[in-house]
Amino acid sequence: MEEGTIAGMQMSPEYLLLGAVFCLVPLVMAFLSLTLEDSTNRWANIIVGIVWLGLGLAELPDYVAKPSAYAILMWVASGVALALIVWYAWKSKQKT
Repeated sequence: MEEGTIAGMQMSPEYLLLGAVFCLVPLVMAFLSLTLEDSTNRWANIIVGIVWLGLGLAELPDYVAKPSAYAILMWVASGVALALIVWYAWKSKQKT
């Protein structure tokens, strides 16, 4: 990191900002789940969950090309967790 590269990739301020956004989205979603109305929270979870699943699927070729037990475990665990979030949000009953 001191040389400005990680795993051969050049680290730029934009790349670091993108990494920070990826780390902050789950925290923001946890906060919003406490503050949004039920129907808005439900749709936020469905939309963000699907987007995050899509991003995870986009990374799949990298994990297949250079498999590592850690990366595959984290990819599978996050995929299952995101699928469950979307599933439960979709199936949740609306309060009337």
